[in-house]
Amino acid sequence: MQGKLRNIFADLDVDDLNNLQLRGKQARALILNTPFPPELELAISQAYFELCDRYGEKPELCYPLEGIDKCREFGCETDVAVRSSATAEDLPDASFAGQQETYLNVHGVKNVLESCHKCFASIFTDRAISYRTAKGYDHFEVALSVGVQKMVRSDLASSGVMFSIDTETGFKDAAFVTAAYGLGENVVQGAVNPDEFFVFKPTLKQGFRPILNKRLGSKEIKMIYDLGGGKQVKNIPVSQPKRQKYAISDDEALQLARWACIIEEHYSNKRGKYTPMDIEWAKDGQTEDLFIVQARPETVQSQKSGNVLKDYQLQDTSEVLVTGRAVGEMIGQGNARVILDVHNIGDFEAGEVLVTNKTDPDWEPIMKKASAIVANQGGRTCHASIIAREMGIPAIVGCGDATGQLTTGEQVTVSCSQGEEGRVYKGLLAFDVIETQLDNLPKTKTKILMNVGNPEEAFKLASIPCDGVGLARLEFIIANNIKAHPLALMNFATLEDELVKKEIEALTLGYENKADFFVDKVAQGVATIAAAFYPNPVVVRMSDFKSNEYANLLGGRYFEPKEENPMIGWRGASRYYDEKYRDAYGLECQAIKRVRDDMGLTNVIPMIPFCRTPDEGKKVLAEMEKHGLKRGENGLQVYVMCEIPSNVILADQFAEIFDGFSIGSNDLTQLTLGLDRDSSLVARIFDERNDAVKEMVKMVIEKAKRNNRKIGICGQAPSDYPEFARFLVELGIDSISLNPDSLLKTVIDIAQLESKLRC
Repeated sequence: MQGKLRNIFADLDVDDLNNLQLRGKQARALILNTPFPPELELAISQAYFELCDRYGEKPELCYPLEGIDKCREFGCETDVAVRSSATAEDLPDASFAGQQETYLNVHGVKNVLESCHKCFASIFTDRAISYRTAKGYDHFEVALSVGVQKMVRSDLASSGVMFSIDTETGFKDAAFVTAAYGLGENVVQGAVNPDEFFVFKPTLKQGFRPILNKRLGSKEIKMIYDLGGGKQVKNIPVSQPKRQKYAISDDEALQLARWACIIEEHYSNKRGKYTPMDIEWAKDGQTEDLFIVQARPETVQSQKSGNVLKDYQLQDTSEVLVTGRAVGEMIGQGNARVILDVHNIGDFEAGEVLVTNKTDPDWEPIMKKASAIVANQGGRTCHASIIAREMGIPAIVGCGDATGQLTTGEQVTVSCSQGEEGRVYKGLLAFDVIETQLDNLPKTKTKILMNVGNPEEAFKLASIPCDGVGLARLEFIIANNIKAHPLALMNFATLEDELVKKEIEALTLGYENKADFFVDKVAQGVATIAAAFYPNPVVVRMSDFKSNEYANLLGGRYFEPKEENPMIGWRGASRYYDEKYRDAYGLECQAIKRVRDDMGLTNVIPMIPFCRTPDEGKKVLAEMEKHGLKRGENGLQVYVMCEIPSNVILADQFAEIFDGFSIGSNDLTQLTLGLDRDSSLVARIFDERNDAVKEMVKMVIEKAKRNNRKIGICGQAPSDYPEFARFLVELGIDSISLNPDSLLKTVIDIAQLESKLRC
């Protein structure tokens, strides 16, 4: 047979789709027309009968084996999955995802034998031939085995894919679990947008429940057994109430994540190096048991160099045509090519943006030529996502109607560099790719922290060497992930504005108690940032919206006063103990407590902004204690922002109440110089380098050190002005928190200055 196969592939040209398809068809036909050796057919049949016996579905007359034909008469009908695994498949540097065939819900020995034969023939599917050629593997050095497994009745429950690493950033400490109803093929192929769970592995192993984030997928269809239609399986719609519920419970997501840790550790020990894993799982709807059905090495993030940081940055924007789930953190562009049927892939030209409903392995001959992929369906673990990562191109999945919104020949830019949401822009936009070498970055005595606003960027930012987070703002999480005023959520039942109620209802889908939505989202946002930089400290500033900013939140105008000067009005600490707002502040405290106590992320340090007097500080700490956040318990520290002259003048008294200070240079500058930093009329005077401001900074650093309290800065000044950063180092400040884009260059500058000071 091998001689005939070599003749078939003698003039193979994988770039010529007609040639590829013809050679693949001939190779598969040759294998399918070659009967199994009798001893192989006997061995497969006997093993299947034994499997039937194990599950109580084989008549006694069928065992011991008296010949295949005789036993076929008794109709052993255990349902099985017939799966393939090739020697060049699922390697650490090449996934070969879905290259060979899988057959589900197979019944009877005749069908098992036929499916096994088809699996062996699938070693020469068009996609497998193309993929091996692209990866440089010899077609005749590849071997294939077929595994036959008892079907897990996930058609009656749920299934999915999980990774022991974050698939987008390579962050090693998060397990990523996806779930949808029915058999797992829909998740793998990207036919559904599944539920997603991120679980933090280090504290999971310590016995905590660290679900950092979870996202409800749409899960429109599910694959089930076809009991009467003559096919193995079929897809049916999922009812709206079920779509609005998670396909698995939190307990099940945590259990799956624990197994991901065990599997990863097993393969890492076996290979002698860290080996993140790509795992398929299924839940049996009859027994309610969870099963692992397949595990393979993850093939993208594990192969990347950790010494180079690539950052894609758009230099322009335009009309956003389509949005979806971002995959790849890159930017690609070209002419769109809308293809709805795999039989039309011959129309695709290299460098185009592939726009389609979903992909499967049959699409791979053109996926490697694409500059980007945009798909209506799928989640971050679907086929299009996996292959796009491996090919090093951006993809946006779960777009809904990209094939209707984009047209063939239209010039587009596909950006996955702006967080979780991927965007397709009209036209070819300019962008930069900034590469930063992380080798031999100097260590500094001064702790270098990072300002992190968006939790979606936290895992990516964690790859930048630093000593933790000096400022994480709750306002960002509230404005972007919650969008509604906390008091509007707490008083939802009594709201009179029906339009606002309708918007809140849509926003909080699945939450009967709307306040729980606020606590969940704040906790998830904070936990994601805390996990990314664990075990280094993460300083979280409690909410510091001004009244006009709170009023802009959904339902906010019903709970906020109108102030002439909100910048120096009802903000920060003054809200927290006020009877008009203290219940809302309690929600923030509950979220922080959940992050620290339930998820085990005790590296979180809450920080109180705009605290005008020591007495205010005491009242705020009393409010926190009511909600289980008692300073000193479970290692809890509480910092105060130093942004008002009174914080400097009374720093000795504030040091008796709080564990540390963080200088907010923006507010400290405006209040020291007596100007509105938002006013263009006096903007020219605003300068953190003013001698009066520098004197304030010097005073508070000296007082903090005198009282043995931590002192850092999280304001904008050291990010903007290298000379200001040097000034702080000369004063002996403990830490400087910088914007991500200025951190690396400032580290080098500070290291050089510290070296001079030592001399």
